[in-house]
Amino acid sequence: MNEKLLPNQIITPDPWSNLKTFTEARIGLGRCGTSLPLSESLKFKLAHAKARDAVHKPVDTKTLVDVLTAAELEVLQLNSCVTDRMEYLTRPDKGRTLSDESLSLLAHQPTVFDISIIICDGLSAPAIDQSAAQVVLGFTRIISHTSLTYAPICLVTNGRVAIGDHIGSQLKAKMTVMLIGERPGLSSPNSLGAYLTYNPQTGTTDEARNCISNIRPGGLSNEEAMRKIAFLVEKGLQMRETGVGLKDTMSHDYLPMANLRIT
Repeated sequence: MNEKLLPNQIITPDPWSNLKTFTEARIGLGRCGTSLPLSESLKFKLAHAKARDAVHKPVDTKTLVDVLTAAELEVLQLNSCVTDRMEYLTRPDKGRTLSDESLSLLAHQPTVFDISIIICDGLSAPAIDQSAAQVVLGFTRIISHTSLTYAPICLVTNGRVAIGDHIGSQLKAKMTVMLIGERPGLSSPNSLGAYLTYNPQTGTTDEARNCISNIRPGGLSNEEAMRKIAFLVEKGLQMRETGVGLKDTMSHDYLPMANLRIT
């Protein structure tokens, strides 16, 4: 009874294995006795480390500014009331308002725009580093073929979604388009979210916004995100609202803002 068992005799095939080719979700992990196999345990630890790094790593602000300014876009660098990253994580309220220095900077800017575009680090620096610039460049190219006006691009450090309301109200923008790093998951530490808010005012609540989520390689592509943002901006400006009253009914052949009519 000392026969050696071959590997294929001691490993039971997992019927879920084929499904893993269709998703990055953690399915079909298998087990070794009562525990996870070593390979899956190591993968989990790596994914967890990437998620933590995404939250704590700073955005590569210099490269982002260089890319945007090279495209002749004006960029304003702003900060929330947060003093450091740990306070950002423990005091969400401070991430919703601008610092006094940033308010002073905005006070000297022109006002009254159709759109204010905001990039905010949020909870994922990789999301901003990998996707934000391309989405902004594509969206501003779309706007350039219309009569719509947009404010200087606002780049915010340690901000939350609601800080866009503070910025939009200061610039007197009809609508804000906020690109922000989303809370990282174990399979997606680099997901970018886009939040659209019509008539941004301090105190605006989330039912008045539209959200486009999971913008990342392996998720919603930058190109498709630009189209969806353009569609919702166009319809939101026409309807004069965003949020629960504005539905994503974009057709597959939608041409961004090709027939823009805003009264």
